[in-house]
Amino acid sequence: MFKINDNYQKLPGSYLFSTIVKKVREYQEANPEKNLIRLGIGDVTQPLAPAIIDALHGAVDEMGNAATFRGYAPDLGYEFLRNAIAENDYRARGCDISPDEIFVSDGAKSDSANIQEIFSVENKIAVCDPVYPVYVDSNVMAGRTGTYDPATEMWSDVIYMPCTKENNFVPEFPKTAPDMIYLCLPNNPTGTTLTKDQLQEWVDYANKVGAVILYDGAYEAYISEDNVAHTIYECEGARTCAIELKSFSKNAGFTGVRLGYTVVPKELKCGDVALHGMWARRHGTKFNGAPYIVQRAGEAVYSAAGKAQLKEQVAYYMKNAAAIKNGLQEAGYEVFGGVNAPYIWLKTPDQMTSWEFFDYLLATANVVGTPGSGFGPSGEGYFRLTAFGTYENTLAALERIKAM
Repeated sequence: MFKINDNYQKLPGSYLFSTIVKKVREYQEANPEKNLIRLGIGDVTQPLAPAIIDALHGAVDEMGNAATFRGYAPDLGYEFLRNAIAENDYRARGCDISPDEIFVSDGAKSDSANIQEIFSVENKIAVCDPVYPVYVDSNVMAGRTGTYDPATEMWSDVIYMPCTKENNFVPEFPKTAPDMIYLCLPNNPTGTTLTKDQLQEWVDYANKVGAVILYDGAYEAYISEDNVAHTIYECEGARTCAIELKSFSKNAGFTGVRLGYTVVPKELKCGDVALHGMWARRHGTKFNGAPYIVQRAGEAVYSAAGKAQLKEQVAYYMKNAAAIKNGLQEAGYEVFGGVNAPYIWLKTPDQMTSWEFFDYLLATANVVGTPGSGFGPSGEGYFRLTAFGTYENTLAALERIKAM
């Protein structure tokens, strides 16, 4: 008789955002007259920029012509896109990343889950707490996390690095040296980040203990402060210890289009084995490439028109973030984030648990957010709101919250 991967049975409940969707759907069905404002899941609301739409139309026309039709994409992605990424995201920032170290994919979520496949199941992972759930859940599925304790909401073989108000949401080096370190900066869910100097310390630490940093830079486009790195490769020594994952979802609105990439430097090795070759083998075996039309759209992100239009979109969302942060502070809430990231991280009022505040906000204000405990035990007592709604809905949600 066939057997299943028992590790899937260890996962507690459903995926966080699936649970939110289910609870909201049930509430809406019971209260069809209510007009909900959704500031929970970090999905964008602004349409694709004109430069991107033009590129999509042009690529679609090419696919309808025998002379310009494209089939399977190259394993790493088309050269035109990898060259644009290397030039704009790295060389322009003084970082020596070559196009053949860039692997184009369908998004950072997939890559952040799949990257663990090239590492031994015996490796110890370290995660910030709270944390984007995919990092932990994908390692649970692989059998790397040990046993789950419902009382503490922790896995026995996971090293948790609490990021709380007390340490300014900056992770501290763990007492036990990890093998794999997940960093998401600017951070989802707290909306906070590290300075370049603080990030350099993590690069130095990883090289010292022989760990690899899995660096999720999905929100890089929202950085507004000078002393914050836009890529980990701005740090000296990062090429020997870091893999970077990037997404087009939040900087260019590709949540429904799907495009991302992962950088694996050739110097990054385990003994004599280069991780670049391992990821190339995995990528070529299990992935047939992002669609040609989507990669052309990605190329347009780096055009002069694309850069200008997307700068306006980012400013639009950060205007929402400022409105939420200032509005909640005026209403007496303790608020964090919203400066270098489109997320607001707030302390729940009246000692409510995260899910209690979720239910209260939904029922009283008809506003949907994300309970902090869904991101890890240190997220309990906190709540995340996203700035990805429309400006009108953002202001309306604030008025409802202030009226509670």
